[in-house]
Amino acid sequence: MKDILLLFDIDGTLIDSGEAGSRALNKAFEKLFGIKDAFKPISMAGKTDTQIIKEALVFHRIDNGMHMINNMISTYIEFLKMEIDNPRRTLKPGVAEILEFFDSRNIPMGLLTGNIEEGARIKLSPFGINRYFPTGAFGSDHEDRDMLLPIAISRFSRFGIDLTPDRCIIIGDTPRDVRCAKIHGARAVAVCTGPYSADALHSSGADLVIESLNHKERLISFLKEL
Repeated sequence: MKDILLLFDIDGTLIDSGEAGSRALNKAFEKLFGIKDAFKPISMAGKTDTQIIKEALVFHRIDNGMHMINNMISTYIEFLKMEIDNPRRTLKPGVAEILEFFDSRNIPMGLLTGNIEEGARIKLSPFGINRYFPTGAFGSDHEDRDMLLPIAISRFSRFGIDLTPDRCIIIGDTPRDVRCAKIHGARAVAVCTGPYSADALHSSGADLVIESLNHKERLISFLKEL
C-alpha cells in the first residue's frame, strides 16, 4: 500500500446527512422560484450539485433559470448550514476507523464528490473528518463528475503527491462513482451503503464491492495487491 491516492465520495459513502442536502435544495428552490418539493422528481444519486440544479430548472421550465444558478447555490448553502443540524445525520459504518487507519500510515486521502466544495465541508464538519481531506475535486469544479479525477490529481500534485490515474482509487456508492474512475484508468471501490445493491455495483464495473467500510480487511487486502 504505497504510492496510492484514495478519493472518497461523501453522501452514502462517508455519511448520511439525514437528507439535509435535499431539504436545503428544496427550500432554496421554493424561496427563489415559489415551487415546493421541486427536486422530488429529480434523481440525485451520483450527480453533481450543479447538474441536479440544472435538471430541476429544465424540468420546471424556469425561464432564464440558468442565470440564477449562482443565486440558487448561495441560497442552498444558507439552508444547508441549518439543515445539517438534524438528529438523523450519521457517519457510515467503519468510516472513523478506516480514515484513522489510512491517516496513521500517511496514505493520502481526498474527496471526489458531486457536492460543491462549501457544501461538502458543511456536511462533513459535524463529524470532525474534514481534517483527513486536504483537497480533492468537487461539483463546483465541473458539473460533469467524469471530469473530476484529473482535477483532484492536479491539486494533490501541489502537495508533492504526483500520481497517475492508475494509482488512484475512487471509493463511492453509485455506478457514477465507478464510471468516473474507470474512464480514466483508476480503480473503483464500491460500498453498498447507498441506494445501489451489490449486484448493481458489480455490474457497473467496480474492482471491489464491499457491504460497508466496516470490511476494512477486504479493502486493505485489495489495496496491498495494487
